[in-house]
Amino acid sequence: MATDIVNTDIAVTQRDFEELREDVSASPLWNKDLAPTSIKERTWSTWNIAALWIGMSVVITTYTLAGGFIEAGMNWWQAMLTILLGNCIVLIPMVLNAHAGTKYGVSFPVLCRASFGTKGANIPAILRAIVACGWFGIQTWIGGTAIDALFSAIWGGWANLFGGATVLDIAVHTWLAFLLFWLIQVFIILKGIEGIKHLESWAAPLLLLGGLVLLTWATWKSGGLGNVLAGSSALQKQTQNFWTIFPGALTASVGYWATLSLNIPDFTRYAKSQKSQMLGQALGLPLTMTAFAFIGVAVTSASLIIYGEAIADPVKLIQKFDSVFVILFAMIVIFIAQLTTNMAANVVSPSNDFSNLNPKLISYVTGGLITAVVGILMMPWQLMSSMGAYIFTWLIGYSGLMGAIAGILICDYWILRRQKLNLAALFKTDGIYAYSNGFNWRAIVALVIAILPVVPGFIRAATTPGGQVAEPNFFDSLYTYAWFVTFAIGFVVYYILMNSHQSLKEE
Repeated sequence: MATDIVNTDIAVTQRDFEELREDVSASPLWNKDLAPTSIKERTWSTWNIAALWIGMSVVITTYTLAGGFIEAGMNWWQAMLTILLGNCIVLIPMVLNAHAGTKYGVSFPVLCRASFGTKGANIPAILRAIVACGWFGIQTWIGGTAIDALFSAIWGGWANLFGGATVLDIAVHTWLAFLLFWLIQVFIILKGIEGIKHLESWAAPLLLLGGLVLLTWATWKSGGLGNVLAGSSALQKQTQNFWTIFPGALTASVGYWATLSLNIPDFTRYAKSQKSQMLGQALGLPLTMTAFAFIGVAVTSASLIIYGEAIADPVKLIQKFDSVFVILFAMIVIFIAQLTTNMAANVVSPSNDFSNLNPKLISYVTGGLITAVVGILMMPWQLMSSMGAYIFTWLIGYSGLMGAIAGILICDYWILRRQKLNLAALFKTDGIYAYSNGFNWRAIVALVIAILPVVPGFIRAATTPGGQVAEPNFFDSLYTYAWFVTFAIGFVVYYILMNSHQSLKEE
């Protein structure tokens, strides 16, 4: 059987896949979307993986990330180094969790069955899905504002639609643009995972070009890059010490992709080899994130020189241009940036996660449609109400959840099981991964224990305007390291509880 093959790139041959399908396809844990990918489906090259990360990294929330750090008191190069370091750190669990996806062809919720149990896997999967729904809503809202601005630039009457009427203090025409962008994404969801692969591959060069054009324009209009960077200090709204801000900023940088560091098997299960997924991720993630964050800082700083005000939102900046052609090109780039990020980062995982709840009833497409609806219900216009709340409540807050899950998964696959999984048992209700009635209480206990220490800090941050507590206590300081704290505790507690478990001996 394929699971007897270890230390190879891919442990499932086409024949193995066919035998496995005959053996467990009737299981309630199996459907065609959650089934291991066959050799024929392994079509993602190094470029496809790198393009995936370029497409996901070039997005408005990346553009504004460093600006939030500078507002808090960092200078431009401190913000860049923090983002680069954070992305290099999160690349480690990213590559480690990706390995199982490529070797066994399994998605994130299926991989979770090995550690949490065949039913217990729904706990980390749904936690991850809820965060993805929140992100889906945020990126959809930003994409909608881009369409709104484009229509306003092309047609003067758009902004006065319905007499300027508002709903929840937001103009009706903005709601219509939001709905349009949402419907476009629903259409792509219906096309499945291959549609996302092609979307990312052709969009990546355009996104890089758009970013370079914007940086070139800002540098030229501001009299050189030196002037731009020298003027970036004017973006600071607070004068805090760097080492006071750094822990929270670093955790936010890690937290930005902490979600993808869990569900990366959803993509790498389609990779041609381990080399493709590792090299593609290393080339596509840290440098792209840092470069586009730098463009955001430089252009925002340049806007202060050019227009006399710092315009952090590229959608609002582009509205300052006189040329309809320039506005059209810029908005198309922004539209594609939001689309590529949302389709890959915030649809694929929750679609699989919701499907895992009831594989026979919920398909990948149905899971994607659930994501699209829940994303609206989470009110993204509130999540993005301020940069402080976005960074110190949203990014750091959910990073605590993601860190704990990552620690458990990595401990289970790399330390305890040493990259060996019983593939058929992942789809059996009475196999070794069923544990006790489908739940591995050890993983659940480790998850709860890991999260508890950062809960008081999260509550204080969530109830403080801007998310930054004026006089932090011990738990507030612990919370700023949320991902690191929960990862370490989850890893250690799970290892202690599982070290002598029988399922590890039966594989």
